[in-house]
Amino acid sequence: MGELSGKVALVTGSSRGLGKGVALVLAEKGADVVVNYNSSREEAEEVCKAVRGYGVQSICVQANVGKSDDVQRLFSEIDAKFGKLDFLVNNAGTSRAENIFDITEENWDYILETNLKSVFLCSKAAMIRMRERKFGRIVNMSSMVAHQGALFGHVHYASTKGGILSFTKTLARTAAPYGITVNAVAPGIIKTELLFKTHGEEGVAKLASTVPLGLGEMRDVGLAVAYLCGEGGNYLTGICLDVNGGMYMH
Repeated sequence: MGELSGKVALVTGSSRGLGKGVALVLAEKGADVVVNYNSSREEAEEVCKAVRGYGVQSICVQANVGKSDDVQRLFSEIDAKFGKLDFLVNNAGTSRAENIFDITEENWDYILETNLKSVFLCSKAAMIRMRERKFGRIVNMSSMVAHQGALFGHVHYASTKGGILSFTKTLARTAAPYGITVNAVAPGIIKTELLFKTHGEEGVAKLASTVPLGLGEMRDVGLAVAYLCGEGGNYLTGICLDVNGGMYMH
């Protein structure tokens, strides 16, 4: 029996990358996991299969979590299958390699909707359910750039990740009387498929040399989320766990 056995978790954007890493660790710890994806159905089904390999339940649900109708449908499917939700991990997010001179209003709105509006929509839907049971854990995926800003461009992405920290602290105060904790995790440079795709082997090696503990693994982020969802997170709310290997200290 894992520490999170009997609990139900929703991880948004979990068909790949950090979301996938989080989903697998929560499953390993005993939680049933709802794998949410927007367009990568085959990848999401593979994650569901891997999650079930831990002896827990899993469903894949397509939903653009930046759209209210999709979020309503997503939570209706969770209600129908599990009848409750214990953990919400707001992981869905994206960016585009643009600086302020290149960002169109359309792209600005797209990044804010995907990264920040989704956190609002999913948190509201989750809290309505968690409030009734006087229990819940919400973990929001921020980033190291929320503290230091993005290094080159990506001002829309950095704005959303900074916004997530303020959102987390504010919501933590609202949620506390209902037995719900709200925390954030801010990863540094983590080994994901996307990292190697955007930087190449040589670029990734160069990045690793700038981090005291080297590059992080997706599992490192998953373990931080699991800690906040488990007994260790009982008296933690409104905090941000910085999972960056010492690259940024404050």
